[in-house]
Amino acid sequence: MELIERMQAAQKDAMRAKDAARLSAIRMMLAAVKDREIAARTAGGPMVEGDVLALLGKMVKSRQDAAAVYDQGRRPELAAKERAEVAVIEEFLPRALSADEARAAVDAAVAEAGATSVKDMGKVMAILKARHTGQMDFGAAGALVKARLG
Repeated sequence: MELIERMQAAQKDAMRAKDAARLSAIRMMLAAVKDREIAARTAGGPMVEGDVLALLGKMVKSRQDAAAVYDQGRRPELAAKERAEVAVIEEFLPRALSADEARAAVDAAVAEAGATSVKDMGKVMAILKARHTGQMDFGAAGALVKARLG
């Protein structure tokens, strides 16, 4: 996969530059991907790039949540570390959709699914996840879909 190759190349660059914080974050990402690959093999299915993007998106979300908790606990140095990791992870994610682009994507998915009520929300979300993994916050997208259908 191209994404994993980019991460491995970035790891080598971080080693050469002796950038310990960046190297640590990239190693963490590659370890998580490797764990997911092993789990996918035992489950019988191959891992695709969309799975890696979804994993990286979850990693970003968890680090953002941790940074918020550290801010509340008055630990700015730990919050800064988490935000630095988020910045490294986001380098490998596709560009996030703007609010207008997200609304347009939801409208297109609703039209493609032929959705008419909130009962069809699962179909719409499946289309969005297939097309925009790593590009949009699906919690916010769910609210947009509900507003559009309900």
